[in-house]
Amino acid sequence: MPKSKTLTLEAPWVEIESTQKDWDEAEPELLKTMLAQLHIIRAFEETALEFASQKLVNGPLHSSIGQEGGAVGSIINLTAQDQINGSHRGHHQFLAKTLGFVSPNGIDPNSDFSPEIRTLLKRTLAEICGLAEGFCGGRGGSMHLQWKESGSLGTNAIVGGAVPFAAGFAWSNKHAKTDAVSVTYFGDGAINIGSVLETFNLAAAWKLPICFFIENNQYAVSTTAEESTGEPRLSARGPGFKIASWRVDGMDPLAVYLAMEQALAHMRAGKGPTLIEADVYRYFHQNGPFPGSAFGYRDKAEEAAWKERDPITMLETQLIRRKLMSAAEVSKLKVRSQAVMTDISDELLEENPDQVGTKRFKSNLWPDPQLIDAGIRGDLSEFDEIKYKEAQDFHGKTVSKKFINVVADVMLRRMETDDSIVVMGEDIHKLNGGPRGATKGLKQAFPDRVLGTPISEAAFTGLAGGLALDGRYRPVAELMYADFIWVAADQIFNQISKARHMFGGKHDMPLVIRIKIGTNTGYGSQHSMDPAGIMNTSPGLRIAAPSTPLDYIGMMNSALLCNDPVVMLEHDSDLYKISGEVPESDMDFYIPIGTAAIKRTGAAVTILTYLSMVHKSLEAVEISGVDAEVIDLRWLDAASIDWNCIGESIRKTNNVLIVEQGSRSTSYGGWLSDEIQRRYFDWLDSPVQRVSGSESAPSVSFVLESAALADTAKVVEALVTNYRSEKGVS
Repeated sequence: MPKSKTLTLEAPWVEIESTQKDWDEAEPELLKTMLAQLHIIRAFEETALEFASQKLVNGPLHSSIGQEGGAVGSIINLTAQDQINGSHRGHHQFLAKTLGFVSPNGIDPNSDFSPEIRTLLKRTLAEICGLAEGFCGGRGGSMHLQWKESGSLGTNAIVGGAVPFAAGFAWSNKHAKTDAVSVTYFGDGAINIGSVLETFNLAAAWKLPICFFIENNQYAVSTTAEESTGEPRLSARGPGFKIASWRVDGMDPLAVYLAMEQALAHMRAGKGPTLIEADVYRYFHQNGPFPGSAFGYRDKAEEAAWKERDPITMLETQLIRRKLMSAAEVSKLKVRSQAVMTDISDELLEENPDQVGTKRFKSNLWPDPQLIDAGIRGDLSEFDEIKYKEAQDFHGKTVSKKFINVVADVMLRRMETDDSIVVMGEDIHKLNGGPRGATKGLKQAFPDRVLGTPISEAAFTGLAGGLALDGRYRPVAELMYADFIWVAADQIFNQISKARHMFGGKHDMPLVIRIKIGTNTGYGSQHSMDPAGIMNTSPGLRIAAPSTPLDYIGMMNSALLCNDPVVMLEHDSDLYKISGEVPESDMDFYIPIGTAAIKRTGAAVTILTYLSMVHKSLEAVEISGVDAEVIDLRWLDAASIDWNCIGESIRKTNNVLIVEQGSRSTSYGGWLSDEIQRRYFDWLDSPVQRVSGSESAPSVSFVLESAALADTAKVVEALVTNYRSEKGVS
């Protein structure tokens, strides 16, 4: 019979309950401010629900009525430097944080609310209704509330999607040697999301000052925690990651406050992350003004039992018992809270002449539809004083360097000159610069800014997004293979690329994602994709695709100066091994975003290509004898592509051949071909032709991998078939 040993967890896991003594000893101003915030938030939410019932809110309205105690109790003790983010049901958290920001000395429940509070409530309601006065100009609505100055860094419509960003805020706080913390709010549904659990692990490994606050409102839409997981005590997840964890009654604001007080002490002392599970209850359905019982997944008796424990009622009872407020004063606070929301509603609404008895928003409050695309990306004004250089501009001594060595060298140089740059990725801190040497020497030179991560693309890519949104640091995240974009897809496409525009276009997102393309390495279908076409579907991203060591230096320098997220594509075997001439002593030059490079002039056809296919296209031209003009696109995204260069060439050659290596099914060339035929149809003598890989992804077999990828021979075939004539032969 085997010998067994009982194992114990090293992280504490406790349940907190407030006692009568706690209530007796609580500071009067704390309890009064809590009650004022609770009433303000409740009145706000009731107004928002009324707007929703009148069809004045476009889209879902996720009410937090019933859950306010968890938000107020956990946020009231935060400072202006502490940051929060949250999920789609986040009005109460946003308001609790911003009320503390505009009223740092508390709120007197017996006085009229300040102009700052009224403005806050009006701008928040305006945002929920999609109006220009909202914090995000109406773009965020109910689910994407952000006021960066207040430390409220954004609620989020993707369940669990905001959690990795909060780890980035926490890393910034720790590295800047502050005692500030971040708190990320999510519900019982998000506890089973992979990126959330990845972030638990990453935060614990790096001892980040982040609090994972679970608002367990008992239902993920209509599904209970008992149906979703084997351990419905959701705070049990924390100790498994060695995270100190608390469970608390979220309907008791003081108990939540006491739990957060302990969690804050833990985090501010540098002991790492914390987790708090607050049991709360949403009085209404997932969204809208109807109770859950109206949809049959819970009954009225259950709803009534929770409402008997309402956090506002509990707090009022204790304040009256301690004679800190009278019943009349409590009643007046409620009336005053409702009155301010009525006043705000009147400022936003007018009678609807098209439907008697209804209201509509005043027409001058809507955002200008002409500005719909404004703020997708920055205006590149950060480059105003920059002097650019191209290969032909260097007249001093040059040296031949391998592409892969240049990747490490330019990052080393930039980290020497910019203390804000932080590099992260799997194994980049070991193996003499990672699996290919792309980060060689960086860990030794900058041990606290080169972060070897767990295998958790969603967590560390999202953490990098949080660093960028926070703004104090400029992250560079390496994805070991391009196919891993799908593992981190939510963070790349839903979070990083949309953050600037979604939150009003007012803040920068300086971030570089280095992506290695593993074609011709024998790594097969899940490590060999060319992601250019996929990345180009997301308008918030800029895409760099350098084909020479010199271009890599100048383009990476520009990527690291740019205040937009930039994807840097790097070919593994096809480019890392080649050598090229670079300036011997100049690593500080910039190649402008949005400029292509003509690698060969010609008259018969314009070849548009990028990365390793630039070299293969040049080889193919010489073999075929066709007088082709070869353009290295370099910058691929729709906002950065060099239409001036492309257009001038097309008007000269009247023919276009797009050449790319990867699969036709994820092709960049499909989008490019469509754009060219619409922009330059009158100058084309023939349809745009394309050379790309097969429909399938590359396989491991050498011959099947070769068959799946475009090469020099396929370019030669296309040139000879389509353009070889007396005119086209050089």
